[in-house]
Amino acid sequence: MDCGPIGTAVQYRDCAKRVRMSTISRQFEIDGEKIAYWTLGDEAAERQIIWAHGWGQDHRAFEQLAESWAAGAFNILIDFPGFGASPRPRVDWGTAEYADACAVLLKQFPRCERIWVGHSFGCRVGIQLAARHGNLIDGLFLVAAAGLPRRRSGLSRLRVQSKIALYKSLRALPFGDKDRLRERFGSADYKAAGDMRGILTKVVNEDLSPQAREIRLPVKLVYGSRDDETPPEIGERLAALIPGGSFVQLDGLDHYSILGDGRHQTVFQLKQFIDGLEETA
Repeated sequence: MDCGPIGTAVQYRDCAKRVRMSTISRQFEIDGEKIAYWTLGDEAAERQIIWAHGWGQDHRAFEQLAESWAAGAFNILIDFPGFGASPRPRVDWGTAEYADACAVLLKQFPRCERIWVGHSFGCRVGIQLAARHGNLIDGLFLVAAAGLPRRRSGLSRLRVQSKIALYKSLRALPFGDKDRLRERFGSADYKAAGDMRGILTKVVNEDLSPQAREIRLPVKLVYGSRDDETPPEIGERLAALIPGGSFVQLDGLDHYSILGDGRHQTVFQLKQFIDGLEETA
């Protein structure tokens, strides 16, 4: 079903209500690592959109947004290894390994216009993919992107450093429960990570500034003004590092509502981004 020309967020919402298609579950294997993914739309479409979820989520985080493109693109919704239906990698991967695995997956599909849409952690992987395999995609649309160290005030840095110093001091003692210490001092993501903690630690300590500078394709960075997880200042710095990068801030949205209640604004920004790619093609 074709929704016709869409120019406003309201039209996108109405279109999503009219176009309801079931996703198809698939699985891909590379070097013994299994990756589950879902597809939505016609595989023969002239455009592919890859939806890459954030940390602690899975493909369902993007299902409602992908439905807006069910009639106009072949949508690939990934469960990164260690999330959803994809088993954890056998070793601790960084974002480079995630990107390389996704590159092999994308090579299984016919090459056409291809857009990577990421949220948070999915943006980290997208940045690596664009730097390492830029010939496989035509644009990055990054929502609440992570990948650069946060800038903190002097007081905030002091608090973090003090917390780290206290943790290391207590951990060095010959008695005490080290697991309980990690639970007490770890972030919410760390506490919930379970056997993914090694990967989480590796990922959050990456600074993707060098990779961002290497990107040679259009990139749009979209952030919520109330995002405390990946503050908009990260997006402004990423946009400055990426040649051709652009930054947009959506008022009143946070790290998760930008895919929830505010998703129609996000989809509209994606529509504008894709229209711009077509104009410059």
